[in-house]
Amino acid sequence: MSASADDGDPRADCVDIARRLGTVTFPWDTTRSLEMALFRTFASPRIGALLNATGEFAGRTQKRYDDTDLIVSEIVESGFDGERGRRAIARMNAIHARFRIANDDFLYVLSTFVFEPIRWNARFGWRRMTEPEKLGWFWFWRGVGERMAIRDLPDDFAAFERFNVEYERARFRFTEANRAVALATREMFAGWFPKLLRPLVRPAIDGLLDEPLRNAFGLAPAPIWLVAATTGALRARAALLRVLPKRRRPRLRTRIGRADYPGGHRIESLGPPPSS
Repeated sequence: MSASADDGDPRADCVDIARRLGTVTFPWDTTRSLEMALFRTFASPRIGALLNATGEFAGRTQKRYDDTDLIVSEIVESGFDGERGRRAIARMNAIHARFRIANDDFLYVLSTFVFEPIRWNARFGWRRMTEPEKLGWFWFWRGVGERMAIRDLPDDFAAFERFNVEYERARFRFTEANRAVALATREMFAGWFPKLLRPLVRPAIDGLLDEPLRNAFGLAPAPIWLVAATTGALRARAALLRVLPKRRRPRLRTRIGRADYPGGHRIESLGPPPSS
């Protein structure tokens, strides 16, 4: 496969395309965009209520983030039919089976994993994804959806994007549960920064959220100057990356040390225990 994935069949090559995009070409951007995808799922009252009811995001926010990150990273790095990828999907399915989750909600969450990285790339990528890369990314996550037994998976990129937009238009609205989960997650992200910077980090995160999303969480708009500074910094980063030597080795998030897993993680132990 070429560096830009312009050769070959995006559907047949989707595992290689997704792995390269997520670990070599845009590893940092993929992680940030999937964090934004998390916020979007919180804005759906059914999803927000479920996540809030478990108490996991409020009580163990960092661990829940790490578990989600590790499961997703195992799937991207190994592929959905790789040994570790299959185990990660099986673990994810086992966790989901404890709850009553509507098929439309599964479809929506999957759609955010397709479209938020593409939208982030259009705003902040050091280069734009090619059309074969976008299609390969779509077919990869559709393949994950098949292995999750999600029904009514679109065969068409544009149809899935329409579903994503229509779901948000119909479902996004404010609830206290949405707000609680979003604020707990925002506080976790702010906690990654020095204490003196956190009062700026919180509204900077808010500034990356669009109006329907902020409304669903009851958040005020961020100051215009801070939005401009945040987006300006992200675009300056992209401009710098364009002229720097390009990454050649994959950045594997499954190899990053985690406080909750000092000796490394076991896929079958990720996620909340059955009694939680």
